[in-house]
Amino acid sequence: MKSNINFAFDLDGTVTKQEMLPILARELGLEEEMKILTDLTLKGIISFEHSFKLRVAILKAIPISKIHKIVESVDLDENIKEFIVNNKDLCSIVTGNLDIWVLPIMEKLKCKLYSSKAIFHEDRLIGIEEILIKDRAILDIKKNWNKVVTIGESINDIPMFKEGDIGISYGGVHEPVKEILEICDYVVYKSQDLCDLLYRLKLQE
Repeated sequence: MKSNINFAFDLDGTVTKQEMLPILARELGLEEEMKILTDLTLKGIISFEHSFKLRVAILKAIPISKIHKIVESVDLDENIKEFIVNNKDLCSIVTGNLDIWVLPIMEKLKCKLYSSKAIFHEDRLIGIEEILIKDRAILDIKKNWNKVVTIGESINDIPMFKEGDIGISYGGVHEPVKEILEICDYVVYKSQDLCDLLYRLKLQE
């Protein structure tokens, strides 16, 4: 029997207050170049798949243990983190980032993860096994849940918004792209307002 409602969160710029890949690129002295590539991706000028392959090619030189130390220090929005931890059985993270890279964050959130999958050996990233297309994650979630609420703001969140039942455009870090604004059900700019809305939706089920 299906359960009532699941909350599917984008990770970067939604749960985190910063985009992780530019922070990792700082380790190689390529922060500005990575920021430009990330911004072009968020705006849809470069496809996520192509951009992600380029970004991974740049960052694979960093040992995984070093990436974990950097990711450990990435700021999470405390209101959103608290909601996820308190409702971990109802929440999912849906991110194009690599599973091995986001491990320190997932250890804090303790909910289900849908992500791209890495090929690695010991402390080194070798390549990408699979790049997550977000609608696939939502379709998998819907096997067990009657309703899926999606939360995000960028071009690569559109596939999950289209498959979800309720879409919340969250502009706490980035201004949501117009394509998301055109298809979402709610627009929220403060994390406390977002969590209040999520609790209301939960109580309605």
